[in-house]
Amino acid sequence: MGHVYGVPVAVTEREGRPVRFVWDRRVYNVRHVVDHWITLRSDWSRATRGNLPQRAHWRVEAGSTRARGVYELQHDSASDAWLLARVWD
Repeated sequence: MGHVYGVPVAVTEREGRPVRFVWDRRVYNVRHVVDHWITLRSDWSRATRGNLPQRAHWRVEAGSTRARGVYELQHDSASDAWLLARVWD
């Protein structure tokens, strides 16, 4: 199941994919994208013409100098914010 966090993280993207993120002052380099999917947000009040609010989920293998594991990152299109949703050690 993993540990659930839901904390904001700073993510560096390349061509729309996360390649690096900073969590708890550590830099994690994405080594492999395990899975990727999109869900629609239930907050339809933020929808603009032709642009439904979405949340992109990225399950990635990543590591820092001190930790390696599988991480689920989420990007919210309405707020343009990234969250670290879950961690598997």
